[in-house]
Amino acid sequence: MAILPSIDNNTRKRELTDKQEAFLQHLVETQGDAREAAKLAGYSSHYHHVVKTLKSEILELTQEVLANSAPKAAFKLVEIMESKRPIIQANKKLAAAQTLLDRVGVGKIDRVDVNHNVNSGGIFLMPDKQPLDLEEGDYEEVSS
Repeated sequence: MAILPSIDNNTRKRELTDKQEAFLQHLVETQGDAREAAKLAGYSSHYHHVVKTLKSEILELTQEVLANSAPKAAFKLVEIMESKRPIIQANKKLAAAQTLLDRVGVGKIDRVDVNHNVNSGGIFLMPDKQPLDLEEGDYEEVSS
């Protein structure tokens, strides 16, 4: 897939083996099939161990994939919005595009207005209650 990122060794925090690099590259080529990527990279054991070892690199790669797909999602939203003809599964396509944009930080922004009109009564803050230390004779019992 042409829109997927290439693996850049300059941004990586730790050195990876050639086999680990190959796994990450094959993970892109197989569009996320970890089992196939491990096989193509030459791992003979279960791929779960490889995924566990490369968890942070896989998450970083996933973020790059989503970021690279964000413009396509934005254009899909605009296309559906401006279309004069019916679009098959438009609701699902809209939801997918909105979810992708939300995950890369381009989603809608919720704003909360925290302004308060002081002239409408205001707020009065009381000091913390202090415990009372009363001794015998400092008070008088009242019966009802």
